[in-house]
Amino acid sequence: MRTRELGNLKVPAIGFGAMVLSPGIYGDIDDTRAETALGAALDAGAYHVDTSDAYGPNGHNERLVGRAIRGRRDEVVIATKFGLAIPEGETARSFPVGYTFGELKVNGEARLVRRYAERSLRNLGTDVIDLYYVHYPDPGVTIEETVAAMAELVRDGLVRHLGLSNVTAGQLRAAHAVHPVAAVQNEWSMWRPIDADLLAAARELGVGIVAWSPLGNGFLTGTVSSLGEGDFRHNAPRFSARNLARNNDRYAPIKDMAARLGVTSAQLALAWLLHQDDHVVAIPGSRTPSHIRENLEAADLTLHPDTLAQLERALGAFEAEGGTLL
Repeated sequence: MRTRELGNLKVPAIGFGAMVLSPGIYGDIDDTRAETALGAALDAGAYHVDTSDAYGPNGHNERLVGRAIRGRRDEVVIATKFGLAIPEGETARSFPVGYTFGELKVNGEARLVRRYAERSLRNLGTDVIDLYYVHYPDPGVTIEETVAAMAELVRDGLVRHLGLSNVTAGQLRAAHAVHPVAAVQNEWSMWRPIDADLLAAARELGVGIVAWSPLGNGFLTGTVSSLGEGDFRHNAPRFSARNLARNNDRYAPIKDMAARLGVTSAQLALAWLLHQDDHVVAIPGSRTPSHIRENLEAADLTLHPDTLAQLERALGAFEAEGGTLL
């Protein structure tokens, strides 16, 4: 697969978001199926695997990833995040979000950063994390304080590269002044544009962009008409029955374009995203090996300028209803 650079870290243009492999995200899933899916992603070239200590109960997702990469650690770029799975008894501060639960609880205090990292290293069964993110900025702690503690992990060989997730342009600049930031991870897709100031700051500083939810939580596959029991998207306003129906109607012209081009809706959405910037990479997730391989083929698609212009016009007329997480 084609590669791109996040700072000085080389990764495939399309990696793998492992969050979907834990129960309670898109309904139930067993570990055997989850490990099969992750193995299919690695075999197909999506060796940039993104997880978090907060995905699934008690580090479930990190432990799953650790088992799946056992014996092939040198092939994999492991990215994980911290700050949401707060140790018992520690302070939890509110980070407001647009989902129905209204907030996330975070703690990015410097004194906890090494503790978070050491727990993730144990979960993953490795002695170094390739790309380590603060998952959400802590409103009660400056980003400089958190990143200074992360920089100590790099100095001590526990982490190779630093990342920030869900931050503003100002926070990126402040963090980068403390220690070089390789990547900033933010939601970016056909139905959720990236903040223009954040993109400009990343370009200026030479920081790569990792697009989470590049398929709009699955909506941009063009296959979601309803949600099953236990699907976390019941918390997402864009997936309420009323909004989902309207959004599908409005997305139909883009879905039709994919059909005319002979690609899937997901492939078109991913290819479009990769055309937005030379230093953006996508981390879609899936539980189905055939869908994973299909998604990864989007890295080899070249969209003609006329096609991109048609897409921009279609997207300009597509206004999604309902909020997203941020």
